[in-house]
Amino acid sequence: MNRRQFLSMAGAFAGCTGGVGEAFALTSSSPASASNVLVIVDLDGGNDSLNTVIPIADPLYRTLRPGLAISRSRALPLDENTALHPSLSMLMNVWHANELAIVQGVGVDATERSHYRSRQIWDTASDADEYRRDGWLERANGSRASMQDVVASGSFVAACEAAARRIAARDVHDAPDSVNVIRLTLHGFDTHENQAQRHAWLLTQLAEGLALLRTTLIASGDWRRTLVMTRSDFGRSARENAARGTEHGAAASHFMLGGNVRGGLFGAPPRLDALDAAGGLVVGIDFRSFYATALAACGHIDPASVFGGRFEPLPLLRA
Repeated sequence: MNRRQFLSMAGAFAGCTGGVGEAFALTSSSPASASNVLVIVDLDGGNDSLNTVIPIADPLYRTLRPGLAISRSRALPLDENTALHPSLSMLMNVWHANELAIVQGVGVDATERSHYRSRQIWDTASDADEYRRDGWLERANGSRASMQDVVASGSFVAACEAAARRIAARDVHDAPDSVNVIRLTLHGFDTHENQAQRHAWLLTQLAEGLALLRTTLIASGDWRRTLVMTRSDFGRSARENAARGTEHGAAASHFMLGGNVRGGLFGAPPRLDALDAAGGLVVGIDFRSFYATALAACGHIDPASVFGGRFEPLPLLRA
């Protein structure tokens, strides 16, 4: 496929963290068919990865987080050393189906950890000291996509349901080489204080929404052509603060799921005895390798043409 076919639809859902009456918007170009769909899930504000994908066997985890640590009895075990937050229980079926890849240590190697600059880096796939105007999806597409708004109402779960309906309604026979991009946003992850209850609720929304998306697309026969990936501003500090929250950090674990994903744990587990200078988890995998994996899966776009050849895709996809 060529670059201009990549963004046959560029979507933007602003998934709400409030009541059902709040709104999200889908922005798309004129209708076009697709053989692949990329769903980008933004965890807005900086998700606390350490309480999402938990190094449950590391005693330093409880030392650093006497108030926020999730107990082993409540956590959802992935293996003897790693577990998920209990609010992610609806993703365990995806894990057991080997369709959920959890990539540890993903992030931006930067000392600047403001929300604005971090989002700018993630959107442009630039170096920390580089300022670009073009986004990575624009470079993959080769031009800016024209947009029109389609508005619906609901929570993040409702946004996932609407996205699934949008995907399932497409006629895949018209343009088999095109790729659709949909963005879902779950707001509220900047948990500087009283994190425990709020974070649990956000992760429940995330798990319920993604589980519904998967179930709907399996039923419609579209799950194997769909790739879902999470991203966030940054991770959070390993040590909890005095307000029972966490500060801005660096690396985080991220999810990639889909019918063609090779499930499992990827990347090195977090080293809680070797944090960066600001107390965050050290970056082990550049976020652009995570992006390169998505590009390789969705339409076989050459990642080197977008990222300059420096970042190889991760082995997260079935052959």
